[in-house]
Amino acid sequence: MKSQMFSVSSFGLAKGKELVSEDFAAVKVIDDLCIGIVCDGVGSARAGGKAARRVVNYLMNNFKTRPRSWSIEKSLRHFINNINSILYREGIDEYERPEYVTTLSIVVIDANRLYGANVGDSPIYLYRNSHLQQISFDHVSDEPGMEHVLMQAIGLSESVDPYFFENNLEVGDILLLTSDGLQKVLENREVENRLKFGASTLIKTASKKVNDDLPDDTTAVVIEIKGESKHRKLKKIELPIPRTLKKDEIIDGYRLLKPLIQNDRTWLAEKKGVKYVLKFPPVEAIEDEQYLDLFVKEAWNASRLKAGFFPKAVIPKNRTQRYYVMEYLEGVTLKELIAKKALPVEDAIQLGKFLLHACSFLLKYDLVHGDIKPENIIVLKRHGKRVYKLIDFGSIVEVFSIATRAGTPSYLAPERFTGEPISEQTEIFAIGVTLYESLTKKFPYGEIEPFQTPTFKTPKPVRTYNKAVPAWLESVVMRAIERDKDRRYEVYSEMEYELTHPEKVKPYYPKDISLFEKEPIKVYRWLFIGSFLINILLLILLVR
Repeated sequence: MKSQMFSVSSFGLAKGKELVSEDFAAVKVIDDLCIGIVCDGVGSARAGGKAARRVVNYLMNNFKTRPRSWSIEKSLRHFINNINSILYREGIDEYERPEYVTTLSIVVIDANRLYGANVGDSPIYLYRNSHLQQISFDHVSDEPGMEHVLMQAIGLSESVDPYFFENNLEVGDILLLTSDGLQKVLENREVENRLKFGASTLIKTASKKVNDDLPDDTTAVVIEIKGESKHRKLKKIELPIPRTLKKDEIIDGYRLLKPLIQNDRTWLAEKKGVKYVLKFPPVEAIEDEQYLDLFVKEAWNASRLKAGFFPKAVIPKNRTQRYYVMEYLEGVTLKELIAKKALPVEDAIQLGKFLLHACSFLLKYDLVHGDIKPENIIVLKRHGKRVYKLIDFGSIVEVFSIATRAGTPSYLAPERFTGEPISEQTEIFAIGVTLYESLTKKFPYGEIEPFQTPTFKTPKPVRTYNKAVPAWLESVVMRAIERDKDRRYEVYSEMEYELTHPEKVKPYYPKDISLFEKEPIKVYRWLFIGSFLINILLLILLVR
């Protein structure tokens, strides 16, 4: 597997003539983040192989969805301690002793920074300047003749004390994570000679050396640092940030016409008769690296998210100041449009599909928009039809990041007010509120002010304000804005399916609604039948 920054590979073989290895490994590149894991299930444990698979899957899945407010070190400590406790308790419950036991080696690379941890004796090596060096610590006995005895392993005891380490990486560095089976066959010099060719070549070389009769399960993960991230490269470019910007000022051939936002950092500009939008960093970015980092990420996202859902954006190569350029969209915001008249049903359906498709595209990059609302949707007219564009690259963040109340309060899901991270479900809530407002010109839970802690009372159905909305569409919107996330759509595709298959949509009611409000005809029918039976019974008693 290759990326701009990393070349990664993983491979393993079972010992001897065995068909299944007790080792398990995985490596994954997620944007600028690379995660590599190797676990060697302890052979003397009855569930060592199962433990190895459980640990790798648990750590990989949790790292992909970790809160972005957590440091990598905190994430490593938390997840390792959690899976250790889980496997230890399960061993005691099932076998009355620890049997879900495995070693663990894990590295997480964020840009050029290495974070690692290990428990047990599965080593981690760094190959730099033609030299292979172990950077992990073997948790084995110091007693002569007892060097093979593990002093620590995942699932072996109620608590665990991993060895943690950090370092900077350089382009050309290679990381090797391996089970201890490789050490039993290949010397360091042999590893160094084969490492550049990846995990498969390394393990097959070891197997061939012992005539395909490996003395132990043998697994390796190889990660080569190929280059710097685009984001890091952009940040390193030394460019001035203007403190003030003025009308008719010319920057790299762009003439500034007027500011589009009150902070005077987003400008309508003209170059060779064509209009553009120029976005500059906030003034705070001159002194505060955090502001600069956020702007660089915004510009990077804007330039790489090449799809019809968003305005086209580029970062000019020969800039003399720090900014990026977007196409100018001659349209109106959805907020301006619906201020005059609610959106027609067919247009609202298309809007819903557009937003879900745009969000699904962002999710491929592990991103969410973070501030879906009518103000951030531009409506254009093309060939007599309405076309939508989603704007504001500055709000885009990684999925599952905890950004407290980042976004616009009236469109935030209830769980966002209690510190839960941004997810598909919180974005679906914002889409639902946008559709509700577009169809009714009202907010389902009222307009929420910044820093207000709202109470989410049962919203009125869409058709209360707009009788033209079909019942099935009302059900879709009401489910999207459900306060209880367990009753809300879980993923974009689920909501998109119902928007495109009206006949499959079941009536949706709030949890606290009465049966009479849900199905009045059925209630009347039951009352009639009950009344009829009571009258018959009374008649029988009178006749007697």
